[in-house]
Amino acid sequence: MKPPPFSYHDPRTVADVVDLLGRLENAKLLAGGQSLMPMLNMRYVLPDHIVDLNRVEGLSYIKAPDGVLEVGAMTRQRDLEFSEIVGVRCPIMHEAIREVGHRQTRNRGTLGGSLCHLDPSAELVTLAAALDAKVTVASKKGTRSIDFAAFPVAYMTPALELDELLTAATFPCWPAGHGYAFVEFARRHGDFAIVSTAVLIEEDKSGKVTRASVTLGGMGPAPVRASEVERALIGEVIEEKRLRDICEVLRKLEAIEDIHAPASYRQQLATVLPRRALLKAHERIAGGARP
Repeated sequence: MKPPPFSYHDPRTVADVVDLLGRLENAKLLAGGQSLMPMLNMRYVLPDHIVDLNRVEGLSYIKAPDGVLEVGAMTRQRDLEFSEIVGVRCPIMHEAIREVGHRQTRNRGTLGGSLCHLDPSAELVTLAAALDAKVTVASKKGTRSIDFAAFPVAYMTPALELDELLTAATFPCWPAGHGYAFVEFARRHGDFAIVSTAVLIEEDKSGKVTRASVTLGGMGPAPVRASEVERALIGEVIEEKRLRDICEVLRKLEAIEDIHAPASYRQQLATVLPRRALLKAHERIAGGARP
């Protein structure tokens, strides 16, 4: 199929973009196009205007100031995959990004496009929830920051006004020596995950967990932070039998049911994948120098 007719706009600055969004009716932003173009061709979306972000200045960058990783919205996923800054400051992002589609999609796909599309199975969406990220959005009224926990308001619906543009995301960096793992189950490599999990932990010198982040993607309309599991891990030594008991509570999480898997299968994966990720994260700490 071919996309519906629309007017095309090619702005060069953020000010131009927010001006267009402020006065155009039924406009869609084009970033990498890996989600929007198929949706246009299948006529799932019918915009009157397409605003192309690909030549807007100042939206593609990777910085690491003051203990955070700051990424511009138009930064390509492939750039994140090969960034030395990301590898050192946020290694779980390196691991997660390799699960995103295939090389061809990562060449064009952007951080901001993935976060705004908000597919509940998207790796970068799950990672943003795991790292307590913040997103920065701009409009003619100025800029504002949104905690990523409050960013999803409904299925594939971000907390953006019609005249707002996501310009950047900030990811707090965990200190050197932490354990991390991103594990997902998909039918084939490159497919959307049926369930994914992002895990980060810190341990003391005796091997007891002092801090934990456990997040599940693909279970519902937005990533789920497993706060009960995070609390239960504090003071524990990572050991498989104990993890089975701790992660069993995740079977009670609500889960969607679709053509890919029944809810009960997702709930089973929710008990298995975090356990595997926690063991992998612990091994990474054990393989290096403990704090």
